[in-house]
Amino acid sequence: MKKQKTAKNSTTKYLSDLKTKYSALELEKLSAFFNEFNFHCLLSKNEKRKMKDDLLKAFEYYRNSGVSLDTALNRLSNENLGGFYAKPSSLWFTLDDAAKVYPFSLGHGSMSLFRLSAYMKKAIVPELLQIALTFTIKRFPTFATTIKKGVFWHYLDSIKCRFAVEKESTAPVRPIPVSKSLSPSFRVLYYQNRISVEFFHVLTDGAGGIEFLKCLISEYLKLLGVNVEYDDTLLNANDLPKKSEISSAFSMVEKTRANTGLVNKPALQLSGKLTKFPCRILHFKMSATTLKDVAHKHGVKITTYLLAVMFMASKYAIEGFDGNINIQVPVNMRKFYPSNTLRNFSMYCGVKIPLNKDYTFSELIKEVDTQLKEKSSKEEMSGMLAGASKLVSSIRLIPLIIKHPVAKLTFGVLGDKAFTNTLSNMGVVKMPENCANEIESFDFVLGTSVENRASCSLITFNDVSTFSITKKTVDPSYEEALLKILENDGISVTVEGSDIYDS
Repeated sequence: MKKQKTAKNSTTKYLSDLKTKYSALELEKLSAFFNEFNFHCLLSKNEKRKMKDDLLKAFEYYRNSGVSLDTALNRLSNENLGGFYAKPSSLWFTLDDAAKVYPFSLGHGSMSLFRLSAYMKKAIVPELLQIALTFTIKRFPTFATTIKKGVFWHYLDSIKCRFAVEKESTAPVRPIPVSKSLSPSFRVLYYQNRISVEFFHVLTDGAGGIEFLKCLISEYLKLLGVNVEYDDTLLNANDLPKKSEISSAFSMVEKTRANTGLVNKPALQLSGKLTKFPCRILHFKMSATTLKDVAHKHGVKITTYLLAVMFMASKYAIEGFDGNINIQVPVNMRKFYPSNTLRNFSMYCGVKIPLNKDYTFSELIKEVDTQLKEKSSKEEMSGMLAGASKLVSSIRLIPLIIKHPVAKLTFGVLGDKAFTNTLSNMGVVKMPENCANEIESFDFVLGTSVENRASCSLITFNDVSTFSITKKTVDPSYEEALLKILENDGISVTVEGSDIYDS
């Protein structure tokens, strides 16, 4: 009883400056709300204060918007916190086989990041987005972590803190300071009508990342008063996490002939002086129906068609006459081994075309299609994964302090030199209709690597396919050639993006 009385007195003092804004009855309801909050949140005094301030800002937003206090109390119910903030951190997670390599790239001033963004039909309300993140994170325990060094490998250690949203003020996909104490490996950003989440690849791949963003959006929309109807396209933040979602799915892959997938010779790189971070991000927006029809006209799928366009455009952006253009294509292993894991479960293949090979566009498409079907097959991908697992296993007992310098070089600069570019196709984003009606579009942006001057990605929503290019050079020849090829093939393109960032 003494502890309850102390908490009550503390809450009364905390709300004392609201006497001019709320009636006595309303203050009594708020006091009861924050007393209950104290039992749901056992964070440090400073972190708890920040979370209370977040809630007060949300209440103030509702008040100014004409939303009744009873409605606000219902939307902000402490039940949405569950027991996440009331329990100390006790979980830790080994990295999956794909994630083990990502921390080694940090020594090169690079970081394997990707970004997923949703453009809402109305301006973002930061006060509610912050609460949405507070409610969402409990559903994703492997995301509520910080990366730490073990004896042999890095690992993910659970953290309990206030996870904060930030107003976007710098260039996208800048490195996340994961070396700082209690720093998470993702960030949530907002700007005008855009919500973005940037992930260090150590946490998840695009398939897991989009599930987090969709869940975050649904919590945000619920706070705005939207009656979210859940179906199999959307995770409910108030459901318990499933073991299968936090488990590594690589153990599902059939044991097969190991294939390292290593490339003997470095690939050609696009022209232009490298910048340290992205100097520009461009979005080519196209009708998904038109893009699909044009690809079918050539007898291939969208990914194959865009790869051929990228190969053709690369020729206009490379100085030289010999060597290979090699484009990396991530492959979602979930299509071969059904899994609902929210961690990494992707491998990659490389499609290679000689620069001096004088293909017609029709011939180029056929060659790309042949290679992609062969190299992204279940057998080849399983072999690639077996090779990666074998490599990881071979160095598992080498202490990290010895392993790090060699692995940093192998998985950093040398890995980047094997490829000219990347094309990652996220596919079609699906959400319940009442959520989808609140969203204009999505985009998907890959972070930059050490050597590659451009990375490309595609995501589709509501018949809009957004092809994004992350640039590390101001030379515009690559994107100009891409645009010309697409338009000459009957695809109308709307180009959006940034000016040149100060890199």
